[in-house]
Amino acid sequence: MKKITNLLSIIFLSLIFFKCQQTPKSVLDYRWSEERAWQWHNENGWMVGTNFNPSTSINQLEFWQEDTYDQETIDRELKWSSELGMNMHRVYLHNLLWEQDSVGFLERVDNYLEISESKGIKTLLVLLDDVWHPIPKLGKQPDPIPFVHNSGWVQAPGAEILGDSSRHDEIKNYIKGIITHFADDKRVVGWDLYNEPDNVSRDDPRYPDRGPEVRDKHIYSLSLLKKTFKWAREINPSQPLTVGLWKESETWSDIDSLSAIDRFAINNSDVISFHAYGGLEETKKKIEDLEQYNRPLLCTEYLARGEQNTFQIMLPLFKEKEVAAVNWGFVAGKTNTAFPWSSWQVEFDSLPKIWHHDIYLPDKTPFDQGEIDFLKDILLK
Repeated sequence: MKKITNLLSIIFLSLIFFKCQQTPKSVLDYRWSEERAWQWHNENGWMVGTNFNPSTSINQLEFWQEDTYDQETIDRELKWSSELGMNMHRVYLHNLLWEQDSVGFLERVDNYLEISESKGIKTLLVLLDDVWHPIPKLGKQPDPIPFVHNSGWVQAPGAEILGDSSRHDEIKNYIKGIITHFADDKRVVGWDLYNEPDNVSRDDPRYPDRGPEVRDKHIYSLSLLKKTFKWAREINPSQPLTVGLWKESETWSDIDSLSAIDRFAINNSDVISFHAYGGLEETKKKIEDLEQYNRPLLCTEYLARGEQNTFQIMLPLFKEKEVAAVNWGFVAGKTNTAFPWSSWQVEFDSLPKIWHHDIYLPDKTPFDQGEIDFLKDILLK
């Protein structure tokens, strides 16, 4: 008996020693398995929709602030998208809205999700964004610059926090609070944690008070991206996490050739997302490159008609490859995204003959009725 007791003691102490030698598991190790990711894909089917922003909002802040939250327009425009057969929209949030009034903000997001669900539409929520103006401010938002693409969109969290690593934790409660609140909400189909990290905003003399961009932005964007994934993994929501690849590369299949940000996104996303504004062959190659990672694919931005990137060209490819497809722009409004990117350099005085993004005018006049017929045909039949 004594020998058995001694043997058990040795085994017990050995197990303790072995466990102490193991590296503690990081929350970043809790990435979904490929099997779980494909189960999510199969449960949701082919998802198609738009980056939804109501036509009466110039940016994320005007969308969600209490005095400009336009439920009537949201309901009407979501109904129009549902009539086309769209079933998933990508929607941007902002940390300043949480700081301003987290309770009211959550109530408005819940209201939006209720309306969206009533139209048969799920939502991919976007938490951070490195695109356009680097100094976001609450309150009344600027009027659009006439005929200029996306003249009022703002970054989140913006340069003041992003460019100071010691301040990154200021948005921790926002990230964890939003995800915690909707972690098991079936209306939310996924979390796009950070849109286009390291997108450097260009200077523009029409906005002399826009504030400076972050120098060496890629360093700070990667740092915040890692923290955001960690905070999200600590919540462990029932929906997948993703961050999209957006910078052009000769190949996305050679992970060692990618930027540090893109490598991190590929290695930590539960499902792989990307942006595609080029033509058919370029987009096809992106999909083929990303298929090697053996996870469901989502194209979370496309549609640039002047670049031969149209619904008629792209959607058959996305459908064949079972890639979720989320175009930019729905109802042309304050964001002015019917105008091309070149409107920052070239002056326009009316809507272009070929719209860059967007599908309808606010009175529901379409850019092209043939395009509407095509969308209904491919999405509803």
